[in-house]
Amino acid sequence: MEEKLIRSEYSEIMQKSYIDYAMSVIVARALPDIRDGLKPVQRRTLYDMYELGIRYDRPYRKSARIVGDTMGKYHPHGDSSIYDSLVVMTQDFKKAVPLVDGHGNFGNIEGDGAAAMRYTEARLAHITQENFLADLDKDVVDFIPNFDETEREPTVLPVKIPNFLINGSEGIAVGMATSTPPHNLAEVIDAEIAYMQNPEMNTKQLMKYIKGPDFPTGGIVINKDELRAIYETGQGKVRVRGKVEVEKGKAGHINLVITEIPYTMIGAGIGKFLSDVAELAEKKITNDIVDISNQSSKEGIRIVIELKKDTDVENFTNLLYKKTKLEDTFGVNMLAICDGRPETMSLQGIMKAVVDFQFETARRKYTTLLHKEQDKKEIQEGLIKACNVIDIVIEILRGSKDRPMAKDCLVNGNTEGIRFKSEASRAMAAQLLFTERQADAILEMRLYKLIGLELDALVKEHEDTIAKIYRYEDILEDHESMSLVIQNELSDIRKKYSVKRRTVIDNLEDAVYEEKPVEEIDVAFIMDRFGYAKTIDVTTYEKNLETIKTDFRYSFIMKNTGKVCIFTAKGNLHTIKAMDLPAGRMRDKGVPIDNVSDFDTTSDQIVYVASQSSLNLYRIMFVTKQANTKIVDGGEFDVSRRTVAATKLADGDEVVSVHEVHEISTVVFQSEAGFFLRFNVTEIPEKKKSAVGVRGMRLGSKDFVRDVYYLGEADTQTIEHNGKGLQLDHLKITSRDTKGTKVRL
Repeated sequence: MEEKLIRSEYSEIMQKSYIDYAMSVIVARALPDIRDGLKPVQRRTLYDMYELGIRYDRPYRKSARIVGDTMGKYHPHGDSSIYDSLVVMTQDFKKAVPLVDGHGNFGNIEGDGAAAMRYTEARLAHITQENFLADLDKDVVDFIPNFDETEREPTVLPVKIPNFLINGSEGIAVGMATSTPPHNLAEVIDAEIAYMQNPEMNTKQLMKYIKGPDFPTGGIVINKDELRAIYETGQGKVRVRGKVEVEKGKAGHINLVITEIPYTMIGAGIGKFLSDVAELAEKKITNDIVDISNQSSKEGIRIVIELKKDTDVENFTNLLYKKTKLEDTFGVNMLAICDGRPETMSLQGIMKAVVDFQFETARRKYTTLLHKEQDKKEIQEGLIKACNVIDIVIEILRGSKDRPMAKDCLVNGNTEGIRFKSEASRAMAAQLLFTERQADAILEMRLYKLIGLELDALVKEHEDTIAKIYRYEDILEDHESMSLVIQNELSDIRKKYSVKRRTVIDNLEDAVYEEKPVEEIDVAFIMDRFGYAKTIDVTTYEKNLETIKTDFRYSFIMKNTGKVCIFTAKGNLHTIKAMDLPAGRMRDKGVPIDNVSDFDTTSDQIVYVASQSSLNLYRIMFVTKQANTKIVDGGEFDVSRRTVAATKLADGDEVVSVHEVHEISTVVFQSEAGFFLRFNVTEIPEKKKSAVGVRGMRLGSKDFVRDVYYLGEADTQTIEHNGKGLQLDHLKITSRDTKGTKVRL
């Protein structure tokens, strides 16, 4: 066979493949269908439970059985995605209306996961069976082959309520995501009924019924006026706050009790909130907290924050709103599959799509029911007619050789070969002319049907069938009749399953927290050679000054409202608020400096530490390994950012020394090769922190500045060099940018 080569651009193949993959994820995995509000995995799981007969009024079945059957028949994408979906459909803190009735540990609101699928059991919830799956046998939706064409599955479930709005949805596809908040079932049904009565309703009119999201966790939506724009566009941000109550505590303390949380705090968010509140106390942002405890149980959320007697509760609550997730934002993007493609839906668009779908399913349902009743009517009329001429029918049956002969006579009037008592009977038999179905029913009819009461029941049943046919025809031919039927069904569902609104919708002002002025006092900063830092009171510092100077690498007195500035070899400046450092005693260890700053001990090293207030008073001198030097006004380091560049460095260079230029007249550079250069500080120019600086010392090949010493007018300083003492103040003062003198002792 001759080979056929198809040439194609590689980029075009990649583009097409990526688009195919993206659409597969969007349509077949991640996004819900606007008609039933379900993702494929949810739809397949519910349908599989329906097929397995795991109904609300039957015993629970193991989740592993459901997951395995769903994966084997309909969803070959791994058991974890199916079980995760099953778990979420049981959780009343995530779903406004849980679709599955779970038995066992299916997780909790605090983020604890569900038990393994082999331990938990499940069955369909009552509402799911009655209103999601009830009419599947009436040809209301299309069925398609499953992945291996051994089974058939519904393309959509015949859901009778706007599940997309009621239970909401979350999902991440390729290049898009859906995020729809849950709503109150009663409000959504009321809105749908109103929309069916007036399809011209706008968003404002619909919102007379749907006030806003109704989260299972309650809370307060605080931007009511922005909801209309969200529902008109299908996108926006809903701001939610937790519900806070005030109770009397022990010893006159105040208990701030959180009874409802934002929907976004479900799971790990509760633990994060507790740690954030504890951090407020640790970082001394507030001194009002005495204790915090999580007393939540099956009865509901109860997080208790014990406060001091004189706490301004309103101000503290605003602090929680500002600094923690007690006030959070729920991003709305009502994206769903509509007519086979992803679309961001407005509230009107959702209502139209849902109502159109319900009319379509109702049309198909009542068409199927009408056909069944018409078939039943045909058979009933045949049986009634047969009862009226039962003697002739019996003669046909007794005189026929076999069933086909008898049926041929009943249907076509062919009496050939049949024995009759008289020619009159033969003539009457030739005129019966039953239909095929009627003839089959007559041939299968049992003798007890000839009893008088049975005949009366048959006539009454026929009358009921006629009434149903008239009703179904009226529903199918009259739009108003069908609309009324759907509205009545919705009203029954509302009456049976509605719950009170949990979330309050309101317009509230932004939380404003007024920080209490901190009493400014002097504290002593101390940091040991291992990088552990803390602050102590000045009295303790002065009493232990000699020990501190010996055992600690850096120490100085500063204000408790000030900042500590750390200069590093890489030329960076890291600032730390004194408030962020633990206030301890002399024997306390302190905190690693890299825990309270962006400084990385593994890749950088500290060169100099000072308080920002002292830097503002003096000029700062920099010396690098390559002998570049400059003086910078200390005010340039009064910055608000945690980390900035303190100086500019040449490639491969690093900072060797940083020092305040205060009561210093000369500076001594010592190179690795043993050269010493002493010159006046006045020779070093003042530059910006963004400058490289000037050369302070001429270095030989592979030589570099090892140490820098600073001397005042009358200072004497001796260092060890080559095992002997070298008195630096005896070195000759020369000029900057010279080689210096090699000292051999």
